[in-house]
Amino acid sequence: MTWPVTWTSGSPEETRTLAARVAALCRPGDVVLLVGDLGAGKTVFAQGFAAALGVPGPVTSPTFALVRQYHCGEDSPVGLLIHADVYRTGSLDEVVDLALAELVEEDAVALVEWGELAAPAFGDSALEITLVAPDPVATPERRTLTLAGRGHWAERSDAADALDGAATGATS
Repeated sequence: MTWPVTWTSGSPEETRTLAARVAALCRPGDVVLLVGDLGAGKTVFAQGFAAALGVPGPVTSPTFALVRQYHCGEDSPVGLLIHADVYRTGSLDEVVDLALAELVEEDAVALVEWGELAAPAFGDSALEITLVAPDPVATPERRTLTLAGRGHWAERSDAADALDGAATGATS
């Protein structure tokens, strides 16, 4: 199995399930970039991701705070979740000033909403997840998620294998 992996979600719960599978594959230093329009499901994905890492309490998009840090549960593969939303940043320089790449260097994983804006700040290694609502009027709950690994993620075919077939609607 290779990247990309495409998955179809029929509900927010299915999106959270895939997010949990992604979280289980993360290692300290990993970066996950969420790409998609407003309402595409980025925050729903972030909630499932955080829950799988044992983050207690509600997880909301840090739209105005820009970055939130959450301590993960004892059984988590990482100690800290760095959750960022760079929608309100005005430039790549502002994203770089957030020092997200440096925060991830220790026992942390970064999950970045509007990840396409932040991608250059993280270099070549990231898992990019694009969320699309193909027909928000006829099927408002349906999402297509495309996961593409690059850098060290591209070399992790085990991750692609684990995500392929993550739910009934998965395709590759």
